[in-house]
Amino acid sequence: MIVSLNYIYYIAGIFIALIALLAFRDKGNPKRILTGAFWGFYAISFLFGTSIDPKYMGIIVILMAIIAGFGGVCIGKHDEATVKQRLEKSKKMGNWLFLPALLIPIITVFGTIGLKDIKIAGLDLLDKGNITLVSLGVACIIALIAAMVLTKEKGIRPIKESRRLIDAIGWAAVLPQLLATLGALFAAAGVGQVVSDLVSAAIPVDNRFMVVFAYTVGMALFTMIMGNAFAAFPVMTAGIGLPLIVKLHGGDPAILSAIGMFSGYCGTLMTPMAANYNIVPAALLDLPDKNGVIKAQVPTAIMLLIVNVFLMYFLVF
Repeated sequence: MIVSLNYIYYIAGIFIALIALLAFRDKGNPKRILTGAFWGFYAISFLFGTSIDPKYMGIIVILMAIIAGFGGVCIGKHDEATVKQRLEKSKKMGNWLFLPALLIPIITVFGTIGLKDIKIAGLDLLDKGNITLVSLGVACIIALIAAMVLTKEKGIRPIKESRRLIDAIGWAAVLPQLLATLGALFAAAGVGQVVSDLVSAAIPVDNRFMVVFAYTVGMALFTMIMGNAFAAFPVMTAGIGLPLIVKLHGGDPAILSAIGMFSGYCGTLMTPMAANYNIVPAALLDLPDKNGVIKAQVPTAIMLLIVNVFLMYFLVF
């Protein structure tokens, strides 16, 4: 293959390493050493994650948790444009401001569907095993270039602005990756089998609706506990989805996966554990109630979950 997922990881690692370097040099940050170390460790996971011994990678994750847990990740000092300057530039550019953001989904879909079978000199253009992620990575790079051309910003300004946003989000920026890893660990540890045994003892597994209900609602509940649907998916699918819906009742695994993840996202809308999705926006918007986003989303989440139960029941078999 010409463009593999590892190349995307290396670019992300370099990007985060530059953010770590800026954090180290920021004398306006009272904890610049710890903040820089946190992002430096995170960069290492992208740059050398496939070559570092898992034991040492685990130590790095523990160090990151200690730094974040003791308040070591702080917001630094940033040379931001004034509100007046931002408004003037936004009026000047108009709707062209949305182009970089729109390029990301458009290019991702185009790469996933339109470039999956493209070969150059006998080699796959994109990594077929991870074509969606590779397409997303390429889309983000193209969108970044487009944003720089549109705004006429040069040098490391994009890195500085990325650091400003990451500082605003804080350690919660790494949650999706870590929680997805935690889900894989739970699955490898046999939690899925435990879930399967509990469900088999609690409901009549020969009843299709009850099995579907257990899986979809279980995805939402486990996501609320884990804070991430990607963490819940391997556990619930290994425990209920594959053995009971697919193997026992002959369900379609593709439909199972799609609606199962959608059910998990319903749980994401209702939990403070999804801090990067629910708590961070409340902080960025200075909402008086830190759970205000969750409270606004709960009715929609419950309605969607009910719909997902019946969608799964009527479509998966």
